[in-house]
Amino acid sequence: MTSGSLRRRAVAVAALALTGTLVLSACGGDDGDAGDDTVTPAGGADAALSAMVPANIKSDGKLVIGTDASYPPNESIDPATQKIVGWDVELFTAVAAKLGLKVEFQNAGFDTIIPGIQSGKYEVGVSSFTDTKEREQVVDFVTYYSAGTSWATLKGNPKGVNPDDACGKNIGVQQGTVQVDDLKARSKKCTDAGKPAINQVVRKQQTEVNNDLVAGKIDGMLADSPIVGDAVKKTGDKLEIIGQIYDTAPYGYALSKQSGQFKDAVLGALKALIADGTYKQILDKNGVATGAITTPVINGAQS
Repeated sequence: MTSGSLRRRAVAVAALALTGTLVLSACGGDDGDAGDDTVTPAGGADAALSAMVPANIKSDGKLVIGTDASYPPNESIDPATQKIVGWDVELFTAVAAKLGLKVEFQNAGFDTIIPGIQSGKYEVGVSSFTDTKEREQVVDFVTYYSAGTSWATLKGNPKGVNPDDACGKNIGVQQGTVQVDDLKARSKKCTDAGKPAINQVVRKQQTEVNNDLVAGKIDGMLADSPIVGDAVKKTGDKLEIIGQIYDTAPYGYALSKQSGQFKDAVLGALKALIADGTYKQILDKNGVATGAITTPVINGAQS
């Protein structure tokens, strides 16, 4: 696979850097209910790290965060409370608490979050963003997790889906992710070999893709490894993972290029959570510890 086949990500990042009007006009999406619960990490707020938070961010005591809450178990809407929940949300809430800040998560279309950060609508983007060199041109990242792409089918793979030869199959994928590009590249390989193209069933939200597969409307799907693992777990014996995880790369918190030392404060807070065990506790509790990292960095893109 090419280096462009990376996990959950916004589209047309390069265009954002070149077209100022697009950056200003494409910000955000419909705001959802915000999650205000504060996770108190071991030891509470760190005074030295809190002192690094810029005055304009510290002024109201909270961070406004853009997230696309359609990606369980990372970020999703709790149907009982209508709050934005998930291990991604819980972990960053702990990061903010270490900085002495509360959080306000706002639900947004995935491909509107980076423009929203650039325009100042959001102070942070927490939405399973893969840290890529292309994105680093317009935002900074603090890495916090490692994920890859996985495929899933109905239990027993009744349609005989092979990720390396899915020609002629109906394969689901979420809009705005480069898993779309992944499928396009695979489909071109099919047609170049004289085989039928892959029928790419693109849905706005990952949960719709999951539901399509369970209902048998598609033959298989691909998404970030923790998302596929969660879908398999929550559907009992209905789904199974096929093939191996590939294109492993870091998730990162997205911050404005003008955030100054704030990115260093976020990095310091994350390192503190790793050191005091809070990080591991959150990942273990949510069953996603396989992607844990030990050394977060600023702008750690691999490609």
